[in-house]
Amino acid sequence: MATRRHGQITETPTEARQAEPGPSVLALLTVSTGLAVLILGIVWFVFFRI
Repeated sequence: MATRRHGQITETPTEARQAEPGPSVLALLTVSTGLAVLILGIVWFVFFRI
């Protein structure tokens, strides 16, 4: 919880970031990259196959 000290708000680094460390960002990046590769593969297959 943020506290006031000498007229300024003092927070811990975690409170200031308003985030929690965890694997959620890595999972989002992995899933979005996989979907992008899949979509580009489908587009290539539909338009550029021989």
